[in-house]
Amino acid sequence: MKLILLIVTALLLSVALIACSNDSDSDSDSDSAAGSEANGSETNDDSTNDNANTDVEEKVLKVAFNQPESHPQYKAMEALGEKFAERTNGAYKIEMYPNELLGAQRETIELVQSDTIAMSIVAGSLMENFNPDFTVFNLPYVYDSKDHQMKVLNDEDITGDLFKSTEGQGMLVMGAFHGGIRNVYNNKQPINTPEDLAGLKIRIMESDTNIQMMQLMGGVGTPMGQGEVYTAIQSGVLEGGENNELIYADLNHVEVAGYYSYTQHLMIPDYLIISAELFNGMSEEHQQIFKEELVAAIDLEVKLWDEGVEAAKIRAEEAGGVFNDVDISIFQEAVAPLIKEKVVGETAEELYRKVREAAAN
Repeated sequence: MKLILLIVTALLLSVALIACSNDSDSDSDSDSAAGSEANGSETNDDSTNDNANTDVEEKVLKVAFNQPESHPQYKAMEALGEKFAERTNGAYKIEMYPNELLGAQRETIELVQSDTIAMSIVAGSLMENFNPDFTVFNLPYVYDSKDHQMKVLNDEDITGDLFKSTEGQGMLVMGAFHGGIRNVYNNKQPINTPEDLAGLKIRIMESDTNIQMMQLMGGVGTPMGQGEVYTAIQSGVLEGGENNELIYADLNHVEVAGYYSYTQHLMIPDYLIISAELFNGMSEEHQQIFKEELVAAIDLEVKLWDEGVEAAKIRAEEAGGVFNDVDISIFQEAVAPLIKEKVVGETAEELYRKVREAAAN
């Protein structure tokens, strides 16, 4: 009996030890599972934080331009791009496409409207197709000087509503660059009066307003693409053109039309247009940064333009060009009927009044 009791006692002790061992293993497994769950949670949190700290994806803004990289407007836009990228922490990158790589100006306007590209720099006369009130800023002798022009065009009290008026057509005008002072040049003689232009075929931009203007100035306005002008003058199809000193020197028109006369008849601005969808999709902070940097870019462009004109005139004179000053009051009087004809409607009349008032202030 004693032996039996000892065996039973031993068996009971073994069972108790096994039970304790299982409880311990179970507790270990629970701790491991809890630890694993906790580690998994920490891993997920780290992943979330990593995603939150990831830099904003850079958005590339393509800008169409019809002039070379040496142009003051190109350089100004490059400077704008650098500052805009810096101040938005790399959210945007402006890429310039010079020399009509994205198409002629008319085509690039359509690309901006459809949000295919971000921006384009276009001649002021083209904007007349979207709102005829833009005509006021393209009229002959509407500005007294370059400073007067820039004072007017970048004054939101004058241009703000007009620049926003094309939003429903898919684009906004963000600002205006100086596009030079246009003067007449030809291969016959210096021009001092309308009589000196009589019978001379002068290349102009395609515009009914410009055709009428040149007729009143005494010449025969002939619309033609800029790339054809040199050959046309050389072959006798034209006697000359009208443009700023940069074009005259850089496109070598001085070689075929040696007389450059300061008629100062036009100062047509170049507008920076932007996709309305793109701009309206920016945060208010980024919109404000863009506007601020554009103001700085316009100031830079004017400075670079002055330097460029000075250098261009020297090159043209070295190539044989002859420059002469003109009593512009004679031509101002000649084109007065055109201004009266084109400034039509309450809005246009108000804009013209503000432009002329700005000259006196």
